[in-house]
Amino acid sequence: MTLHPDDPPRPLFGLPRIASSAEDYQALFDAVPSRAKRHLLLHRCSLGVRAQNDLPAIAKQFAPRIGFAHLRATKREADGLTFFESNHLDGDVDMIAVLKALLTENRKRSAGDKIIFRPDHGHRMLDDLARDQTHESRATPRSAGCAG
Repeated sequence: MTLHPDDPPRPLFGLPRIASSAEDYQALFDAVPSRAKRHLLLHRCSLGVRAQNDLPAIAKQFAPRIGFAHLRATKREADGLTFFESNHLDGDVDMIAVLKALLTENRKRSAGDKIIFRPDHGHRMLDDLARDQTHESRATPRSAGCAG
């Protein structure tokens, strides 16, 4: 079983979110300590758009529980609520530090228990390529969430 973080990681319609920070994940794992329900999805976009989340630290803290890593990059807007998808190394989160933590964990695991990595969505990579070729300032639309 894998837990996907809240997307977007902020209240919607006045409802609180339940998985938007390291504290949220720890509370959920403490409430249900079963190793059968051990995996979380390290979703760099959903967790990374919250400025208070230290994604490299979260990756290290929960490394043994990470089953899947979705490595998308985002840049936060000035309002702190909206964001847009960016190139992998240009986002607000240090992608290299996150990858180092995940690869360190994978070296400890058996072949059948490795973290599964997924990079960006294909259409987003094509948007980046199109923007780079046409020199547009931003080909990727602003987002209210990371799903796509």
